[in-house]
Amino acid sequence: MHLIPTHDEVITLLERTGGLRQGHFEYPSGFHSGEYLQVALTMRYFEAAKILSVGLSRQLRAHPDIRVMIPELSIVAPATGGLPVAYGVCEALRARQVYWAERENTADSLRFRQFLQVKPGEKVLLVDDIFRTGQKLSQLKALVESHGGEVVGMAVVIHQPYPDSIRFDPLPFYSLAKLDAKYFPDAAACHLCGKGVPIEKVWA
Repeated sequence: MHLIPTHDEVITLLERTGGLRQGHFEYPSGFHSGEYLQVALTMRYFEAAKILSVGLSRQLRAHPDIRVMIPELSIVAPATGGLPVAYGVCEALRARQVYWAERENTADSLRFRQFLQVKPGEKVLLVDDIFRTGQKLSQLKALVESHGGEVVGMAVVIHQPYPDSIRFDPLPFYSLAKLDAKYFPDAAACHLCGKGVPIEKVWA
């Protein structure tokens, strides 16, 4: 394993720990896919979590502007999937603290938990496990900025962007591996359905 794990090393680690599975899956959105990606299943294991968190932290340390901010840098993540990554990166970087944002229901906007609040001028790194549409990170960025914080970069374990995903240029953006999003909008468009491959529903 390299100091910063390669794309292939990350994928192998995910597969070995159950974070990336092959099959036929139907997501709550109705989309079908031949892959199931859930980084949290890999982050269950201490050694795997350490490899991924330290790998991301080394990428971040290589950025000179971020490196000088580290003693005062706060890590902010969406609950719950981003939290294991955020705590791991915070520990590896020796950053200052971790905040998280959550929502009561899927239709609600992200909000900070009571007594957790970014201060005006605070330097913030946004962290999550997977980047797909960018919607969560966009909401998180807006939330941080609404409290006067400054987002200085973003880091995710897996970058799996949809064709119309949000872009955050010119912010520094880091990931350990990039996967193509292989989704079908419904059963009629899914070649796995056409082959009669048994389907497994993914929980919300």
